[in-house]
Amino acid sequence: MNRQAQAAVLFLLGAALLHAGATDLYLRYVKAGLRPLLLASGAVLIAAAVATAWYERRRAGRPGPGHAHPEPRVSWLLLLPLLALILIAPPALGSYSALRSGTALQKSYAYGPLPAGDPVPLSVVDYASRAAYGHGRSLHGRLVRVTGFLALDRAGRPYLVRMALNCCAADAQPVKIALAGELPPVLRPDAWLEVTGTYTPRLVRDPVNNGPIPYLKVTATRPVQAPRDPYDETWNT
Repeated sequence: MNRQAQAAVLFLLGAALLHAGATDLYLRYVKAGLRPLLLASGAVLIAAAVATAWYERRRAGRPGPGHAHPEPRVSWLLLLPLLALILIAPPALGSYSALRSGTALQKSYAYGPLPAGDPVPLSVVDYASRAAYGHGRSLHGRLVRVTGFLALDRAGRPYLVRMALNCCAADAQPVKIALAGELPPVLRPDAWLEVTGTYTPRLVRDPVNNGPIPYLKVTATRPVQAPRDPYDETWNT
């Protein structure tokens, strides 16, 4: 791989990063807050590619240039992340990963009152934390609406899940809610559902890490499209 080829690879990789950052594709890899850094990285790579091409063109135009030595062939490995960005659009982590990882539910420092009006929309993390650690005090007598994807364990027990992340998809961990009550006759793993229901004190332990998984008593369900950002970042904000 000569310098011109390196410049071309850097330019294409930078353009791929800019494309991912300018669309929702980047949400499959990193949290939403990292978008500016991703765009900046793409811009830096493109600038480096232009500078490399300009420098190499000037060097080639000088009289009596020395013999050019080829760069190590291992440099072609730079094409791998480029091809991955261009050719592969991986789906967000789903039920397979969720059932093989313990719940990442964390205790909140405070649970404020819920807004007026039922059903009140809550994230999976918010409901699970209020139910498991807040003992449902803020949930009593309220109808809640929670959205997530379905996961079924080996016994066929259904869970509503969102994958929570700190930085990127590589560190994503599940937060789970066990479902009981009026459920659809057919439950399909990884299908996204909007679930309406009420708090119940029932709670089980995650077999992976013994973490708490609270129940939600379901009164109604509705299939929905996967959200623009499939990951939940509210657990670490």
